[in-house]
Amino acid sequence: MLRHILRRLLLAIPTLFVVVTIIFLLVRVIPGDPARAALGDNASETAVNQLREQLGLNDSLWEQYISYMGDLLRGDLGTTMITRQPAWEQIEFVLPHTLELTFVALLVALALGVPIGIITAVKQNTAIDYTGRVFSLLGLSLPAFYLGLLLMFLFSAKLGWLPAIGAGDFSDPGDNLKRLILPALSLGLIEMAYVARMTRSVMLNVLSDDYVRTARAKGLAERVVLLRHAFRAGLVPIVSLVGIFVIGLIGSSVLTEEVFARPGLGRLMVGASRQRDYTLLQAIMVLYAFIIIIVNIIVDIIYTVVDPRVRYD
Repeated sequence: MLRHILRRLLLAIPTLFVVVTIIFLLVRVIPGDPARAALGDNASETAVNQLREQLGLNDSLWEQYISYMGDLLRGDLGTTMITRQPAWEQIEFVLPHTLELTFVALLVALALGVPIGIITAVKQNTAIDYTGRVFSLLGLSLPAFYLGLLLMFLFSAKLGWLPAIGAGDFSDPGDNLKRLILPALSLGLIEMAYVARMTRSVMLNVLSDDYVRTARAKGLAERVVLLRHAFRAGLVPIVSLVGIFVIGLIGSSVLTEEVFARPGLGRLMVGASRQRDYTLLQAIMVLYAFIIIIVNIIVDIIYTVVDPRVRYD
């Protein structure tokens, strides 16, 4: 396993290099003048040219690329064009809020989706199965931001149990948790539907295998048969789905962050796009690429842990 981990880490280096290069080129072809966008339409040409010179925009594309890659290797994501502050300072402020929202939403999806998937598979074609499938279909059909509005209306406007907007301070865990519940539920309940359907499909295939029937014939308890034999054998596709969810939750949480007025990478990226802050936009996209690569490596490692049959040459 150690050799596989080292190989995946080594393969991640050229992958990240190619992705960063593509991001650099894509940002450079976005229409509009970054200097003009930073100073406004009423700025003089002299001021715009001076800012372009300061930002290195008058250099050739190759010179800009070499300079950017050199700064990136030193851990410098650049200076934002609007606030003229290091891009990492703005990312560092919102990143913990995005990560905690993703983590809690994933916990909600797994804590509810996996049991529902197992139960509906065991109770196939019964009222319990039909009910679980209907709820899963509703989850697949309901947008996360709309569910967030419904939860906000019920638990904040009507019942007054939870705050509607904003993110709590990490120095106050209680307030932070209260402000995290509704957005995490709005994302987690949607992802729960996917987890439940995937778990049900996997369990239906596994429960008909010979080794499951053999385990039952040995007189093992049904709980042991389901968890130690059937569920463990079906973990690989579920882990793959979880890896996709983590990436999707980090990238698609922007609407939920907008609804609940929470700081996050999604809102920061949208704001950078509106203001044409190409340096900040580029820094966020590079961070997204890094997170995606790390998540994929972690998923590959988990494969070998949950299923010893998985072997890498």
